[in-house]
Amino acid sequence: MRILGIDPGLRTTGFGVIDVQGSALSYVASGTITTNHLDKGQLPERLKVLFDGIGEVVARYQPVAACVEIVFVNVNPQSTLLLGQARGACLTALVSNGLPVAEYTALQMKQAVVGHGRAQKNQVQEMVKRLLQLPGLPGPDAADALGMAITHAHAGKSMALIAQAGGNEGKGRSSYRAGRSR
Repeated sequence: MRILGIDPGLRTTGFGVIDVQGSALSYVASGTITTNHLDKGQLPERLKVLFDGIGEVVARYQPVAACVEIVFVNVNPQSTLLLGQARGACLTALVSNGLPVAEYTALQMKQAVVGHGRAQKNQVQEMVKRLLQLPGLPGPDAADALGMAITHAHAGKSMALIAQAGGNEGKGRSSYRAGRSR
């Protein structure tokens, strides 16, 4: 199974692609989609860059599932709103490409990858490097995206068992959660 993880951001969105075979994880690709070349006032153009960039990643790597970090309200409401719009562009790109989308919090990802929810970015980078046997540390945005994919690889097994036991409950839950973020 090939999983695409997304760490959404208006200026820099991280992506990470892994393959999962049984309990083995293997690195496929990672990187960032940036909108730094655009002015702050060009929000629609930035969102289009993110939408198109995610579409290109999906077309190139052909994942069968995707996962996106859930955004929480932070100190600055305007920043939260802008981040939510970036996240929406990413979710829309994934869904428009026919991918099932799961969502995890940063806390869930850090617990799955590092073992505790208060892990620092450098700890996430180091554990992603170890888990995927990378030759060097991935950048922080790519590491978070790879961490999301790793989280889904672990949680996906449980979700698949739940879905088998209860019909389409697993699919409906993911769709509902993605729909709530609009």
